[in-house]
Amino acid sequence: MRKFAGVLVGVMLCATSVLAQEKDHVVYVPKTEDAVLKEMEQVRKDQAEAAEEATQKILDQQEEAKKTREDAKKRLRFDLSKIVRPENPEAFEHRVWFSPPVPQYYTGSCWSFSATSFLESEIHRQTGQEIKLSEMWTVYWEYVNKARGFIHSRGETIFEEGSESAAAMRVLKERGTVPRSVYEGVLAQDGRFDHVLMHQRMQDFLDWCKEENYWDEDFIISTIRSIMDQTMGRPPQSFEWQGRMITPADFRDEICRINPDDYVSLMSTLSQPFWQRGEYTVPDNWWHDDSYVNVPLSDWYGAIVSAIDSGYSMVIGGDVSEPGLNGEEDIAVIPSFDIPQDAIDQDAREFRFDNGTTADDHGIHLVGSTRIGGHDWFLIKDSNRSSRHGRFKGHYFYRDDYVRLKMLTFTVHRDAVRDILKKVEETEKKAAEAKAQEAAKEESAQ
Repeated sequence: MRKFAGVLVGVMLCATSVLAQEKDHVVYVPKTEDAVLKEMEQVRKDQAEAAEEATQKILDQQEEAKKTREDAKKRLRFDLSKIVRPENPEAFEHRVWFSPPVPQYYTGSCWSFSATSFLESEIHRQTGQEIKLSEMWTVYWEYVNKARGFIHSRGETIFEEGSESAAAMRVLKERGTVPRSVYEGVLAQDGRFDHVLMHQRMQDFLDWCKEENYWDEDFIISTIRSIMDQTMGRPPQSFEWQGRMITPADFRDEICRINPDDYVSLMSTLSQPFWQRGEYTVPDNWWHDDSYVNVPLSDWYGAIVSAIDSGYSMVIGGDVSEPGLNGEEDIAVIPSFDIPQDAIDQDAREFRFDNGTTADDHGIHLVGSTRIGGHDWFLIKDSNRSSRHGRFKGHYFYRDDYVRLKMLTFTVHRDAVRDILKKVEETEKKAAEAKAQEAAKEESAQ
């Protein structure tokens, strides 16, 4: 019996050992790749790469063909070889002092460059000083004004780069001014102005505010300024001038001696009564300034000629997208195939303004005049790149027909148009008296 028990125990131990040896375990082994599938995958990959290469080759050919066509395109111009014109800027009989032209590069701030140049000439005319002012000072604070306008209108006013010379006078009155040496307004190492990304970021932020109906003015203005600070730098609250600290307002009053209220803007449009003040109805007049003096074309143009001949320069604005404006030739004229010169009158001017073929798209500084070949010619200081394509960098010669047909407004010292302003005041006084009499009649009738 003991012998049997021993055998049984031995058998059981042996069985247990066998079971222990047969238990499964997990192990890592190399991945098995199917040679056929791998070959098929490679064929598919080669086919995709070949298709992509073929497509890219076709696209490159299309792009090269497009570039060739673009390079072959020509702009519509006309033969200027027979135009009798001034030989150079020095040929202009009447010229005011002005600082060297400054390019605006990638900014839509021609209005500030032209108005700043104008103010520099005014400082020299009135004080004899040659002071280079900061264009970007005005641009910075006008953006702040536009942002406030966007907030107050709940997003209904535009927030574009453009504005008017009247805005520069408003900023001058509200904020003063500073020298260019104190505020360059550009942080880029090459010193060139480029507001494309800056403006896009501000516009995107304001669009978000409009979409979310979020109108916290302090936060929005602070954010707008922070965006500008990254590209332009923050304008100073005070600065050193000739050994003393001075504010921008004191610099305007004590050093520059410029009174913003001394300047007036004139237009000539049939859409409003003549010899009265009214609104200049273009998008860049985003704040709806209605202080523009509206006069007939003959008086408007006559005031330009009289002012520059008397030593007053002016900011002038209008349309520069015309076949008669040629930067390579430095001139702007109206070709006869557009409209004969003797047909340029108030109606022709208004027709083009109304149908949009004359637009308010550029501001320039008119700094001289002369008479050659039976025409008035005007020396223009321009910040646009096209003015640097010709021989006289930063300059254009505008003929009288171009000014009468395509220029829309100008800003000048009120002393240069004293007679016009006197007539406007008399007209407005009579209109006010007539209105008062009409109101009195209505009251008595009741």
